[in-house]
Amino acid sequence: MLVIVTENVPPRLRGRLAVWLLEIRAGVYIGSPSKRLREFIWKQVLEGVEDGNAVIAWNTNTESGYDFATVGKNRRIPVDFDGLRLVSFLPPDEQPKAP
Repeated sequence: MLVIVTENVPPRLRGRLAVWLLEIRAGVYIGSPSKRLREFIWKQVLEGVEDGNAVIAWNTNTESGYDFATVGKNRRIPVDFDGLRLVSFLPPDEQPKAP
């Protein structure tokens, strides 16, 4: 299973994601692509995100059962805690400013 959530990305990227994944809500895409296709899709997101942000999460063979990656400015940042991927929040005064 793969989930991608986007915010403030260009319409062309949203359209491109809709080619490979099902958009179940505005900016929320799900699917079950192969690893190769997942990496290709994420490359498209990295190239097309512009001033927006996105997160990708997929199931994998780890203790938590999933992994994730992010791109763009967001208050949530991924951290590695003894091999476990967690999410940390920036303090309110360090939140990214809207363009």
